[in-house]
Amino acid sequence: MFRGNCPTRLDEKGRLKIPADFKREIDKSYDAQFYTTSLDGKVLKLFPMKEWEAFEQRIIAATPDFEELDRFQNLTSAYGHTLEMDVQGRLTVPERLREKFDLKGDLAVVGKWTHMDLRPLEEFLKEVETTPFPLSRMTALLKSRT
Repeated sequence: MFRGNCPTRLDEKGRLKIPADFKREIDKSYDAQFYTTSLDGKVLKLFPMKEWEAFEQRIIAATPDFEELDRFQNLTSAYGHTLEMDVQGRLTVPERLREKFDLKGDLAVVGKWTHMDLRPLEEFLKEVETTPFPLSRMTALLKSRT
């Protein structure tokens, strides 16, 4: 599982060095194949290929509406790229995606259990600090366990 925020830098050639904590998980549980896409046009997501394929199967099983499934495929294909991690633990993010998602310099690589989000670090930190966590079932669950 990918957990936490492991900031890193994107170099001038668009290569993302996978943070050491996440690299260990990749080496243990996955191979060098990844799929990157966006589900909302705002955040770039990086899935180990095995996790992306499992996600696709869940979507297919849960979406009987052909038009809805077609829109999902269009969205994820528009931003979709297959990437391969090199021997130095780097992934090259395509230039079009770097520009669209404003990925340059310091990035937040945010663990989302089965995948990672790639975000400009300052944007991510600002969002976290200015968006309060709503009272919800998760908040109640956390309070009941402390």
